[in-house]
Amino acid sequence: MQTKPQAKYLKDYKEPSHQVASLDLTFDLHPTKTTVKAKARYIASEGATSLKLDGVELKLLSLTVDGNRFETYECGQDYLLLTDLPTEFVLEIDTEISPQTNTSLEGLYLSGGAYCTQCEAEGFRKITYFLDRPDVLTVYTVTVIGEQSVPFLLANGNKVESGQLPNGRHFATWHDPFKKPSYLFALVAGDFDLLEDEFVTGSGKKVDLALFVDKGNLSKADHAMESLKRAMAWDEKRFNLEYDLDIYMIVAVDFFNMGAMENKGLNVFNSSCVLANQQTATDRDYHTIESIVGHEYFHNWTGNRVTCRDWFQLSLKEGLTVFRDQEFSSDLGSRGLNRIDAVMAMRTHQFAEDAGPMAHPIRPTQVIEMNNFYTVTVYNKGAEVIRMMHTLLGEQNFQKGMQLYFERHDGQAVTCDDFVAAMQDASNVNLTQFKLWYDQIGTPILTVTTEYHPESATYVCTITQQSAKNDPIQSPLHIPFAIELLDQSGHALPLFINGERVSKVINITEQTQSLVFEQVPERPVAVLLEDFSAPVIVKFEHKLSDLIHIIAHASSDYARWEAAQKAFELEVLNGVEQFNSSGNIALSEALLDTFKALLAKRNGDLALLAELIRVPSFDTLSCVFEQVPVDALNACIEQFEKDIATALLEPLKQAYEASVEAGALTHDAISARALKNVCLYYLALVADEQVCQWINKQLDSDNMTLKFGALKATFNAQLSSVDEVMAKFDSQWRHDLLVMDKWFALQATLDSEHAIANIKGLYGHPCFDKSNPNRVRALVGSFARNNSRQFHRIDGEGYKLLGDLLIELNAINPQNASRMLTPFMSWKRFDEQRQSLMRAQLERLSQLPDLSDDLYEKVEKALS
Repeated sequence: MQTKPQAKYLKDYKEPSHQVASLDLTFDLHPTKTTVKAKARYIASEGATSLKLDGVELKLLSLTVDGNRFETYECGQDYLLLTDLPTEFVLEIDTEISPQTNTSLEGLYLSGGAYCTQCEAEGFRKITYFLDRPDVLTVYTVTVIGEQSVPFLLANGNKVESGQLPNGRHFATWHDPFKKPSYLFALVAGDFDLLEDEFVTGSGKKVDLALFVDKGNLSKADHAMESLKRAMAWDEKRFNLEYDLDIYMIVAVDFFNMGAMENKGLNVFNSSCVLANQQTATDRDYHTIESIVGHEYFHNWTGNRVTCRDWFQLSLKEGLTVFRDQEFSSDLGSRGLNRIDAVMAMRTHQFAEDAGPMAHPIRPTQVIEMNNFYTVTVYNKGAEVIRMMHTLLGEQNFQKGMQLYFERHDGQAVTCDDFVAAMQDASNVNLTQFKLWYDQIGTPILTVTTEYHPESATYVCTITQQSAKNDPIQSPLHIPFAIELLDQSGHALPLFINGERVSKVINITEQTQSLVFEQVPERPVAVLLEDFSAPVIVKFEHKLSDLIHIIAHASSDYARWEAAQKAFELEVLNGVEQFNSSGNIALSEALLDTFKALLAKRNGDLALLAELIRVPSFDTLSCVFEQVPVDALNACIEQFEKDIATALLEPLKQAYEASVEAGALTHDAISARALKNVCLYYLALVADEQVCQWINKQLDSDNMTLKFGALKATFNAQLSSVDEVMAKFDSQWRHDLLVMDKWFALQATLDSEHAIANIKGLYGHPCFDKSNPNRVRALVGSFARNNSRQFHRIDGEGYKLLGDLLIELNAINPQNASRMLTPFMSWKRFDEQRQSLMRAQLERLSQLPDLSDDLYEKVEKALS
């Protein structure tokens, strides 16, 4: 019987038994027999005489202490225990590993002929025996030896030596002068195309920039390089943080579990997060690449120079760095649209995680498999907590706190408490109550009631906090609550409380708190939680007329979008009721008239207009319901899209024709394409000759945003030309796997009884590979996320398709399997029949004799 994995707890943290003064690594690369020589100088803490090292799937070749053969050790399945050790000693360990057979994509593995590492969170133990924990920092010197056919031999830091060796081999030695934990170690060796550039820092230091891509992809590297230089300049300007090594390298590989990894000076990226040109990448791809390149660069200080003491503190680096990359994108682009992106991730994915069996605080207290806690809670909610802190302190005090944080902790592994302490001490703002956000679980609910008193010209807003049932913190949180009051003409009213003018952001610190706004001449329309000033759910009964007023007049672009989302939610609630009674569903005339007016005016950002008129996704709208009404909700979404297409046919056509692109990647051009594609998506549902001409013109475009927008419109509407255009796209782009991922993702959304058979057939497509996370996420991941009708079909075949794949991935790549499991985690939110069908798949997984730790933790929590 398989032994159940054991949980680890934050409360049990103990300092390491030893620290490592230095580590020298020598890799002699071979596909199946790579040898790793590790020479480390250990220093015992408090006289420890035994040392337990982490190690998985390693072949131990030799072991010496201070140059002498060492015998007093025990080698287990995942550890090496040495006893009777001196206080200080040099430990030399030789191991052998097989990169070619390492399909987990952790440790050292082969990716498309290139050697590559991924060590976060606990992959270094697949390379050599070591204290594989983030609070053991040391200075690395790494020598990589390989064949001449592998010209680039890369590791962290600065290159200090290279040369030729006998038998057609060569070497390169790299030294990183900055202490780092093992999870930040990186090695890449292969034959690449290279894009070189340089960046001169504010202090005049020249930094060499190197971007390595697979052969033939050099034309797609420019945007990532320019994004890197923008990130370096922005971090100096906004945070006064300058790069510290002589070279900064990025390598793009096709087989990678994550988006990218911030290894010191040598970032390894999923190729999908690097490669782009106008012919192959959409505007969304360009934005994603800029954001992720920025994110990994910003980690150089918030994650590398100061890292986390233990993995429970992961949000220390990830929440903070997500906040920084969001600010980077907002400063360079549209702050409103970037805020919408961030909140969509929270509302659609993080709130669902909060409501499910994997709910956890941004600083988890227990974990079985650390890979399972690279979550939207740790990353995105963690970023919202940092954003609230920024809101409470203001930019100037926040920057003082950042400066103090680095002064205190540069070169250290620290905790979330250390970060908050630096912010509090630098600003003199008491954050004791605010710190509860690090330990609370679930999404807090704010119930808001309002009263207007014309005789005193006061508007009373009463806010009551409610914690989630599973939240251990059943105490009031410190919540920055932003509010705007609009008069009937749409003007923002000045806010007065107790005779003093106050800012939009009010500190909510009590269980129930009443805000009495004075000098309010008429009943206002309240814009609540403006710009999503806290990651909470607001319960307030807005009338549709009030939401339409906000859409038209709110000063915040985000608030206008939020009002449109709320309007759709009201329509869905009504539509589901109609579906269950009469079956007649229709979008209200008032909302259609609002969209018609917006399309006619086309004021402001066209990309925002595109978001305002887009019907929210199934996942987004399902959050409105305790039990998801699958059939009724799908019917509502389908009918709402048809109503917009038919009722707004002429305004959509006029907006399409008026959306003129000027330039390639200017904001105006990107916004114009966004609106054109949304219009075309609707127009394809009632396609006439003119619309078909527009579709064909876009299909022939050299711009992938336009081409794919037309393909998506054609496929969604299942126009008569769909088979022809899908086949043509397939034929045209089979040489480019990242473009084919878009095609696979679109195929996954086929709303037909043949959807399952279609996906199974695509398993045999020449471009599909189950061992590649990108391909699997594109096809089956998109099916589970974006094809709600077929994934949740009542015969259970959609669930079985995912279950079958997870069983295969459990053996190939457990980390990817765990991430693909997410749609099953919310099984209790569905009707009894679907619950039974999803539970059956979870039970299938639970009974696997070789169930990985990654899947075990999630399956057990889902079933318990």
